[in-house]
Amino acid sequence: MLLREGLIRLLDAAGMRVVAAVADAEGLLRATEEHQPELVVTDVRMPPTHTDEGLRAALVLRRQRPGLAVLVLSQYVEERYAAQLLASATGGGVGYLLKDRVADVAEFMDALRRVAAGGTALDPEVVAQLLLRGHSDPLDRLTPREGEVLKLMAEGRSNAGIGQELVLSEGAVGKHIGNIFTKLDLPPAEGDHRRVLAVLRFLKVRSSA
Repeated sequence: MLLREGLIRLLDAAGMRVVAAVADAEGLLRATEEHQPELVVTDVRMPPTHTDEGLRAALVLRRQRPGLAVLVLSQYVEERYAAQLLASATGGGVGYLLKDRVADVAEFMDALRRVAAGGTALDPEVVAQLLLRGHSDPLDRLTPREGEVLKLMAEGRSNAGIGQELVLSEGAVGKHIGNIFTKLDLPPAEGDHRRVLAVLRFLKVRSSA
């Protein structure tokens, strides 16, 4: 309840209108149907069992409304949940963050806005754990630098953000991303669709390794 109330105040202060705040998954589904929001923020664990009710509700919402942006918060790194959420649709607008990220307001709001705009936001801790798993085709085609770029793409970073992190020009980042698309056999597509597909490929391989 404290986290929920804190999020309401944070979002209000950022100029976002909170149309509903609920305590369980059934309430989340009902409120989403009633208010038709553009973005849903939910916890993985919700009453009554506090296991994965929130995640399952998020997956239902993604199936019912593929364009709905969903950001899921979790207390611990649960990469299977992150993979399930991101695999629920390829149109973007999904995020999975640890609750600790909320404490860094600027970072959290940046991730929230990326998700609301149709992008992805994957917690760096989840990405780090996935990277500990063994390599498997087709990701082993990537160079170490391309792997670093894909890792940051999985976190939801823009080209400019990737360039800043790796001390590369945006042009160089664009070339690396083009190579990643080619090596992962992702054909040209409109918008950021290929970025999402590349991240999904990354998650699928790492989660099954």
